[in-house]
Amino acid sequence: MFSLKQPKPTFKSYLLPLPQAEDHIASEPRIKKLEPVLLPGEIVVNEVNFVRKCIATDTSQYDLWGKLVCTNFKISFITDDPMPLQKFHYKNLLLGEHDVPLTCIEQIVTVNDTKRKQKVLGPNQKLKFNPTELIIYCKDFRIVRFRFDEAGPESAKKVCLAIAHYSQPTDLQLLFAFEYVGEIYHNPAKKVNGIDPGGGGGGGISSASGQQTPLFETYSDWDREIKRTGASEWRVCSVNEGYMISTCLPEYFVVPSSLADQDLKLYSYSFIGRRMPLWSWNHPNGSALVRMANIKDVLQQRRIDQRICNAITRSHPLRSDVYKSDLDKCLPSIQEIQAAHIKLKQLCVNEPFEETEEKWLSSLENTHWLEYIRLFLKHSAELVYMMECKHVSVVLQEEEGRDLSCLAASLIQVMLDPYFRTIVGFQSLIQKEWVMAGYQFLDRCNHLKRSDKESPLFLMFLDCVWQLLEQYPAAFEFSEMYLTILYDSARISLFGTFLFNCPHQRVKESTEFAISKNIQLGDEKGLRFPCVWDWSLQFTSRDRLLFHNPLYIGKSAPCVQNGAVKTFKRSKKNYSSTLRGVPPALKNGIISEQEFLPRRNSLILKLKPDFLQQTESQSNSMEQYFRDWFAKPVDLHGVILPHISGTQIKLWKLCYFRWVPEAQINHGGFITAFHKVSLLADEVDMLNRSLRQYKSNSSLQGNCSDLDQSRMYFRANSLNDTSAAPDFLSSSFPFSPVGNLCRRSILGTPLSKFLSGAKIWLSTETLANED
Repeated sequence: MFSLKQPKPTFKSYLLPLPQAEDHIASEPRIKKLEPVLLPGEIVVNEVNFVRKCIATDTSQYDLWGKLVCTNFKISFITDDPMPLQKFHYKNLLLGEHDVPLTCIEQIVTVNDTKRKQKVLGPNQKLKFNPTELIIYCKDFRIVRFRFDEAGPESAKKVCLAIAHYSQPTDLQLLFAFEYVGEIYHNPAKKVNGIDPGGGGGGGISSASGQQTPLFETYSDWDREIKRTGASEWRVCSVNEGYMISTCLPEYFVVPSSLADQDLKLYSYSFIGRRMPLWSWNHPNGSALVRMANIKDVLQQRRIDQRICNAITRSHPLRSDVYKSDLDKCLPSIQEIQAAHIKLKQLCVNEPFEETEEKWLSSLENTHWLEYIRLFLKHSAELVYMMECKHVSVVLQEEEGRDLSCLAASLIQVMLDPYFRTIVGFQSLIQKEWVMAGYQFLDRCNHLKRSDKESPLFLMFLDCVWQLLEQYPAAFEFSEMYLTILYDSARISLFGTFLFNCPHQRVKESTEFAISKNIQLGDEKGLRFPCVWDWSLQFTSRDRLLFHNPLYIGKSAPCVQNGAVKTFKRSKKNYSSTLRGVPPALKNGIISEQEFLPRRNSLILKLKPDFLQQTESQSNSMEQYFRDWFAKPVDLHGVILPHISGTQIKLWKLCYFRWVPEAQINHGGFITAFHKVSLLADEVDMLNRSLRQYKSNSSLQGNCSDLDQSRMYFRANSLNDTSAAPDFLSSSFPFSPVGNLCRRSILGTPLSKFLSGAKIWLSTETLANED
């Protein structure tokens, strides 16, 4: 009988026993997986390892190694290597240090060194060679370069094709914001950066009084704006509720009280796009700012003009006349602005800075970008005069009333109303005059790569505001960093603010998307996309302090010196310099006689005879108004007028040069003054808080907590802080140009002198006058 017992093993092992699972894991070197941080609804569509990001053109010493990932939202380069030559980086919570949103990509170029081939990739094109290099040109003037020397050739080709495909969608609903919001609606518990991202707005930055940014999507927002401006003879109209009249107008807008809803419905058929006259703002003297599209019905034009004009006149307490400005005739077209922007980008980005380049300034002049900025500021100042001094209502007329009028109306209000020079006020202005008024962000920002409709009007508006900020820094609550980041946010396909051509398009497209994804909307009119004014989605509270201008003087903070209120009056020399080099069309800041004569169909009402006949006295009146204004101290909480001479209109260096390593000035640029003023302002705040705590006899604990509060990004360590500026400060702060395509040296060229503070001149004659 065989025993069922197993025999004892006779083999003896002299090797050490295998370690337990925990010991095995601990003994291996820790390898960090390079994985992207994904938002709700974001998926990885392709990736490739062993990619080299080029930091410099003349050496590969500083290049970074990592993984290149393409998602349906961005391209992301993930690396464990620290960024060389960099001590500071401004962190966006939605984007990594090396990330580029797909809607920010302008052109994709693949290169093969061995075959000496290169190709610009389109959305559905094939790539017949294996790329060794990928160059990405961005809409914000960045150039990013990757090398695939050690990567698999097929993987490199696939990731290039994926980037080309997903960065050039053919349909609006393919933009990432739809997938993001769809995921949020299906999983409402998901939060981004610790907050609920699906509210659609209202969150944003608050002023000192805790105000929120009105979105002007409701009747009450418009009603509050009427009461704020004292427009008692105007009313909120709901005739377009449900977009029953016009799909490119908001549901609610403001019209003269004397115009009945039935009349508006009848008149709407005669306007292009059925865009009836829209009220924008009211001056305290009763003058109104109105926007209007052209009337396409020639037979009815005179009658409708007369009817609209009479209604606007009756809304004025003095029954003053109406002045109509035809923007299509007196301002550059959107095509001319686009052409100027392309030339500016080529000058600042594409062309190498040759050491012997002596035509940089003349090339800048030939772009016409600064000339167009001057024209917008000039024309807006003229219309400010009409409202402020002549007490007449102004109508801005444009073919469709949704491009040039957005820019002109906004500039006029920034010059006239100090509320729109605060952060909340400025955001409400953009909501009112751009988003709700039907500015075509989708087409003009070219989110779907339809270049025939692209035009950077919104960038030109921000540039014009920057010119005013540069000339009157104490009049604005926000900084130039805020303006630059706002421009960048228009290139992120997450925020509904800058994604659509009009409010109706948002409702229509998002409703169709919701039905296709089985999302229950309930009583909501379309999906609620994240609002750009909710800055906590992108930045920490600490980083958002950079938005605040330390030079801003609030209304309750008069300038006091030695116990007395002081004002600063311009000298005669300074006043003269502001008028030198003015283009012929504007002599001494005044409209020339020829320009002041009304153009054909430029008045919607037959004006009084003396208004038309006494052109010379009118011109003298305008000249006297500008002379009087420039001769007085600036009221930071009143009207501000631009200096438009050749040396006063400048290139916005932070926006256009921040990604050019050669143009970076270490410990230079406006940020050095920003840093010093921030420390001084923080010391003043510390003293005020200490005085308040001393007077209230607060506890020591309450005193400490109060003293820790600060509204400045740069904080003083103590009173009379004399510490040196941080090493990371440069003219590109808070952005870092390291990692973008480098060019040759610019030392000793006109560009280097310009970056060091030399004035821009418009011509040899102007330069001679300056000398």
